Amino acid sequence: MKIAIIGGGIVGTTTGYYLTQKNDEVTIFDEKKGQATSAAAGIISPWLSQRRNQEWYQLAKAGAKLYPELMTDLGVTGSSDIYQQVGTLLFKNNEKLLNKLYDIAIERRIDAPEIGNIEILSPTEIKEKIPLLNPSMPGLFVSGGAKVDGRKLIEHLITCFKANGGVFLSTKVLAISPTSQGWQIETQDDKQLFDKIVLATGAWLPSLLTPLGFSVDIRGQKGQLIELKIDEDTKKWPVVMPQGESDIIPFSNGQLLVGATHENEQGYDLTVDPKVVADMLATVTNLAPNLSEADQIETRVGTRAYSSDFLPFFGEVKELPNLFVASGLGSSGLTIGPVIGQTLAYWLHEEETPLKPVSYSPNNYIIKH
Repeated sequence: MKIAIIGGGIVGTTTGYYLTQKNDEVTIFDEKKGQATSAAAGIISPWLSQRRNQEWYQLAKAGAKLYPELMTDLGVTGSSDIYQQVGTLLFKNNEKLLNKLYDIAIERRIDAPEIGNIEILSPTEIKEKIPLLNPSMPGLFVSGGAKVDGRKLIEHLITCFKANGGVFLSTKVLAISPTSQGWQIETQDDKQLFDKIVLATGAWLPSLLTPLGFSVDIRGQKGQLIELKIDEDTKKWPVVMPQGESDIIPFSNGQLLVGATHENEQGYDLTVDPKVVADMLATVTNLAPNLSEADQIETRVGTRAYSSDFLPFFGEVKELPNLFVASGLGSSGLTIGPVIGQTLAYWLHEEETPLKPVSYSPNNYIIKH
């Protein structure tokens, strides 16, 4: 099949990669504007989430389980900074809440053995793992947690996609339209026909569907993430989830990523806000006081896509045959994006998957006027 994918973030590139594995003729169009994945770093540890929606949890659990397989397929070794399984350390406001989370993790490990070892660590044990921290309370540690650098993962996926024969075009798609021969994609340079298309444009999904007479339940949310540098050997440190929004994600050579913000009112604004960045850094200095003296290397900014019920959706739009979409991933994008991409590649070939289309249907979010 000849397939077009619009959007080169985590969903678009993984869909493209898996489709080229099936020998399809695939072109990815990507404008590279405000892409959430390239601005993000991910904590792959969904088992500790207390979101009650089962469809979301099953999707996130499947996403975490897929990562080791995906890394093997992509030739990513354990020494790479793209993805590392180093464990997750999570804090709560009091020991009662921490013990409750421990019980949840133990129960979930029955169906998700990839969680690994689960233990409550004392402040002294925590400091032995991460000297940077100065905790006053115990924390929950799960050994199966992992970290992923979204920017590096995207770059590697694109390299593998091209090596499989995929075409990657850094250009903006102006319009899409159905024809009797398939789907037409119009760019500034030309028009091309495809058998099927996948819209993986995240928060910008409405811009392509509104002209076709559809409303889309998606809004943009701004996220800012700080890259810091410290003089420590940080490569094997676990990721840290303090109480609150800002996480600490260590990579090698003293690189730390802190964040990210969730700014609903600034949805599509891609400018760095120094005050917001300073406030975000201040929220983690109680746990890691020395971070206030770290070198600030860069602030990454991206736009996440959220639906009104905060759930992702993906699949074929019933009134637009052979048009598939994926959006609403929110801050879970790096966890669930690859398994969505893999699943879409199967669905485009009308193959069954463990994830069922009815559970994640886009048709409650994309409505014809």
